[in-house]
Amino acid sequence: MRVLAAMSGGVDSAVAAARAVDAGHDVVGVHLALSRMPGTLRTGSRGCCTIEDSMDARRVCDKLGIPFYVWDFSDRFKEDVVDNFIDEYAQGRTPNPCMRCNEKIKFSALLEKAVALGFDAVCTGHYAKLVEDPDGNVELHRAADWAKDQSYVLGVLTHEQLKHSMFPLAETPTKAEVRAEAEERGFSIAKKPDSHDICFIPDGDTRGWLEERIDLEEGEIKDTSGEVLGTHRGARAFTVGQRKGLSIGRPASDGKPRFVLEIRPKTNEVVVGSKEMLAVDEIRGIRETWAGLPVPEAQRFDAGTDQPGAVSESFEILAQVRAHADPVPAVAHLEIGDVDGEPSRELVVRLEEPLRGVAPGQTVVIYQGTRVLGQATINRAYSLSRPDIAGH
Repeated sequence: MRVLAAMSGGVDSAVAAARAVDAGHDVVGVHLALSRMPGTLRTGSRGCCTIEDSMDARRVCDKLGIPFYVWDFSDRFKEDVVDNFIDEYAQGRTPNPCMRCNEKIKFSALLEKAVALGFDAVCTGHYAKLVEDPDGNVELHRAADWAKDQSYVLGVLTHEQLKHSMFPLAETPTKAEVRAEAEERGFSIAKKPDSHDICFIPDGDTRGWLEERIDLEEGEIKDTSGEVLGTHRGARAFTVGQRKGLSIGRPASDGKPRFVLEIRPKTNEVVVGSKEMLAVDEIRGIRETWAGLPVPEAQRFDAGTDQPGAVSESFEILAQVRAHADPVPAVAHLEIGDVDGEPSRELVVRLEEPLRGVAPGQTVVIYQGTRVLGQATINRAYSLSRPDIAGH
């Protein structure tokens, strides 16, 4: 096949590209220039997509003897990832920029261009597995190394995108084996640290970065009874589950720490409470997508109705709300509900075990066994026994 290898400059994408070459594919390497500051430098393991990363990717391609290009996607990245990140925080939500980048850039803009240029697949260094069902339909599954599994951040991929994807690291037992292979191949990046944090906020100071881009005004911090406990410097920069930065100045009556339970951007209020109050057992997600063919219950619902109150059949799942969180058993169904006064299709997930710190704007990815079924953006998460705390 003609394969476009997305080269981040890291060890995973380098080994993935090398394995695609070893498999006999016609491989071309490409690095995505996503920053509008092309001179941006990498600081340790913070950030990615820097000028050093581009040079590292080029050296790997030279070693493999394959062509290398840099594609400028900085405008798309700003619009679809950075601006979306700002807009979500401005609405009091907590977005996942890595999910948006995979959805809008790496497996949308990049894949569209690759297919238009005649490539059959895009190869990346993600730890995830593609499996064909008996009818030849592609499914997305967890990687062999669950500690490095990245199927969660790939939950946004569609059936069509999966058909043009390639994940050569799927069966690799450990990251240590990938590094050892890179060293054997003579790649200079064999011991390069993994990137972490948000790539466009390399210093890790999300609040400071947001303060320069969102209108933050002082407001009140309240408890669940409505009592004012203190003030804050801007509700939109907080996230559900946050403990630090509240600066209330006096402890709770029980002496235990307080956590952010709810963010109210319209009134610029932050509601706080105990750790126990963070527990939720129902999640409602919007804009659901399916990684591969939808489950039969969803397919039958698609052919049904869009009337408010309509509910699909239920199906058993595992729900995961963070990239490295443990999945929890749940039952899900689709429902036509009411969001901000408008009919809206929701994925309703009822958890068998409560989760804490689930914030609107995050992503719930649903599984059956190791298979990724799909995902939805969390719009509401709450305890069925405490419906009064409905903002988290």
